[in-house]
Amino acid sequence: MRRNWSRLMFNIRVDQLLVNIFTGPMLCMTNCPTLIVTVGLPARGKTYISKKLTRYLNWIGVPTREFNVGQYRRDYMKIYKSFEFFRPDNEEGLKIRQHCASAALNDVRQYLSDEGGQVAVFDATNTTRERRMTIFQFAKQNGFKVFFVESVCEDPHVIQENIVQVKLGSPDYTNCNTEEAVSDFMKRIQCYENSYQTLDEVLDRDLSYIKIMDVGRRYLVNRVLDHIQSRIVYYLMNIHITPRSIYLCRHGESELNIKGRIGGDSGLSARGKEFAKLLSQFIAAQGISDLKVWTSQMKRTIQTAEALDVPYEQWKVLNEIDAGVCEEMMYEEIQESHPLEFALRDQDKYRYRYPKGESYEDLVQRLEPAIMELERQENVLVICHQAVMRCLLAYFLDKTAEELPYLKCPLHTVLKLTPVAYGCKVESICLSAEAVNTHRERPENVEVSRRSKEALLTVPAHQ
Repeated sequence: MRRNWSRLMFNIRVDQLLVNIFTGPMLCMTNCPTLIVTVGLPARGKTYISKKLTRYLNWIGVPTREFNVGQYRRDYMKIYKSFEFFRPDNEEGLKIRQHCASAALNDVRQYLSDEGGQVAVFDATNTTRERRMTIFQFAKQNGFKVFFVESVCEDPHVIQENIVQVKLGSPDYTNCNTEEAVSDFMKRIQCYENSYQTLDEVLDRDLSYIKIMDVGRRYLVNRVLDHIQSRIVYYLMNIHITPRSIYLCRHGESELNIKGRIGGDSGLSARGKEFAKLLSQFIAAQGISDLKVWTSQMKRTIQTAEALDVPYEQWKVLNEIDAGVCEEMMYEEIQESHPLEFALRDQDKYRYRYPKGESYEDLVQRLEPAIMELERQENVLVICHQAVMRCLLAYFLDKTAEELPYLKCPLHTVLKLTPVAYGCKVESICLSAEAVNTHRERPENVEVSRRSKEALLTVPAHQ
């Protein structure tokens, strides 16, 4: 009995010690900044994940910044010679790498503590348990939560593709031919392999992490602590690297477009119907057998899609921004009857909410399910509306909240987005059907006291 009691007390002390180590008094468990830490060998997609996560979190309104230790090393060294720098017995190389990691963590501290950041992504190999515990202690001392993201890949084809597509474009290999660069990078990977310690279900059971295996074939998720971590997990479980294209366009010109009226649910004009026919021809010429077509639930997008003579899905979340009391009004009428509202919208178009309507900020939140599904799918054509297209485009092109409401998305133009290594290639295809211009630039004078003429200076021409 005494022996059992002693063993019980010992286990309690051990458990309490683990709790103190991982959730000590300096670690906030609710509303405090989060440090995302990547883990994995080189060429496993860590930087791809870091950049996508950063772009997504910023898009949904969570201030996030990526800190790539490799870039700190390039800035410090200027010239990269060979894989020898990464050898575990290269003391000088080890010191430089430790210095760069420390510099990055110092910048993380400043960003999360002093600059209003909510999430920092620490992008490095972090392949040893010792290194990860050092980062964990750093976070604990500064009151940050930590979430590890490990990418494990054993598929040689995926690794080779990543090396060729991404690493060979790195400044490290500017003056190397492809064969030499691939050989050097493979040796660089070998420098990490012997010391690599993967996240372990038992040894690391108290850490919060997601392990992504073979580019999303399997996942292991452990100890998700809060809303931000759950959204990170959900996002990472939806992205993929399959080559594909996303086509974005607005509906054909509508009857209300011609009259300069916003919102509403009117049908297509004669020129809008012509665009729908041209869009059908354009899509057919692309030769995509598995293309999915999405529309909103509004008449003008549905009429545009029906001309394609292919199945399409209607999404309520793709409906145009709700202009509330200003629905179907001309800008001139809004200025005349609601001059204060008109000025307030010009002052902060992203956050301004129409009375009884929506803001662009609201629209981004509404569109998140569509973004998640776009990440899951392969080739998709989205026929939508001006504000909606701006929000979707801002996600793929990493635009700020200030830039988003003024992105140019003209009628009768298709944007073909092709995801590439760390960004998105954009092709703009203008189909030869005339349409009115609905883009209003921000006027220089946004004061409430301005004259009507100044307020309406950038309103596009209409009937």
